[in-house]
Amino acid sequence: MKEQIKSFLNEEQDPKAVEKITSKLNDLLMRNEEIGYIGVQKKPVTVFPDSIVLTNKRIIMCKPKNLGLSMDFTDYSWEDVSGTFVKENILGSEFSFSTKTDIQVSIDYIPKTQARKIYTFAKEQLELLKEGSTSQPAPAATFTQAEPISTPIAEEPIFEIEEPEVEEIETEEVTNFAELMPVQPQISTEAPQIEETPAAKSGEKALGDLSKDELFEKLQNYKRLLDNGLILQGEYDNLKKEILPFL
Repeated sequence: MKEQIKSFLNEEQDPKAVEKITSKLNDLLMRNEEIGYIGVQKKPVTVFPDSIVLTNKRIIMCKPKNLGLSMDFTDYSWEDVSGTFVKENILGSEFSFSTKTDIQVSIDYIPKTQARKIYTFAKEQLELLKEGSTSQPAPAATFTQAEPISTPIAEEPIFEIEEPEVEEIETEEVTNFAELMPVQPQISTEAPQIEETPAAKSGEKALGDLSKDELFEKLQNYKRLLDNGLILQGEYDNLKKEILPFL
């Protein structure tokens, strides 16, 4: 254990802080996980500095609490780290890194030599991770030939068309062609009978046979019919024209 601690005390790390961290990390390391570097804060006034541990699988942030009686550990896998950064200040340097989920993690007051070693180790791990992902051959794509799908073809129904039976009609033989000739209407040569007028049937006298008094009385009768609305003005005028020549 002491030999392992001495390997991390080359760049002004606090021996007590490194010893406390390594004793606790022995129970946290995974199988085949090895510590690559340990960086310890060096603030002007501090008793329990923060630390950063870099292994071949992850970054572990160590923050003591409760006066150094306990410690918080937060780890980030190298696969989740997207970039690392170093910023040198007057009193030490600041090391920070970002994750693929846009999380920014930093630790300040790291001695400049330690900060450079942390940055170099982080770059090497990211490079190894990148080379490992590109060196693995991609699985060969396998193609399976799809079996042809046979779709049944529906047969078109065949309809039988029955021809209508033609009934034979018995025909009679025509012997008298006169029956087939059209009948011509008979034209009557007799003169039409002229129907007698009601005046002739009733035996009424013609205007020429009437006396002037009778004609005048007849004209007055027509006038009364006109006044009573029994005849029209046109009818009265026609009757008047017939009577006036005989007066």
